[in-house]
Amino acid sequence: MATFQLQRTAPLSPDEAWRRLTTWSRHGEAVPLTRTTVRTPPPTGAGTRIVARTGLGPLSFDDPMDVTVWRPPQDGSPGYCRLEKRGRVVTGWAEIEVRPGPGGRARVVWREDIGVRFLPSFCDAVLARTGRLVFGRAVNRLLRQE
Repeated sequence: MATFQLQRTAPLSPDEAWRRLTTWSRHGEAVPLTRTTVRTPPPTGAGTRIVARTGLGPLSFDDPMDVTVWRPPQDGSPGYCRLEKRGRVVTGWAEIEVRPGPGGRARVVWREDIGVRFLPSFCDAVLARTGRLVFGRAVNRLLRQE
């Protein structure tokens, strides 16, 4: 398993940063070669099922994940979401935390522990660096776009 963490401060309220990061359909626009589908009816909450399909044609795979914890920011308290990856190819978890930051800005922490089945453990460092790069760009894009 490869673990990485991203931190960002955005010129947004915590509520707006949370909305942008947890509108799951937008993740497909921010992650290369990925399309995201929410498989359960709204609103998002614990039990929501999301599937990210990544790749091209026959070289594609599904990354199904379930929201296991859902606490949006409220009354100055931080928001926290945990996703458990349940796929045959990608395993692990992701956590999104959004809290009030300096000057009315939002402070975002994204943590992820990702595994790719059949990938040997000596590849974990490369996987963590790649995850930090790909998801760092995706988080930046999600926070920038309305």
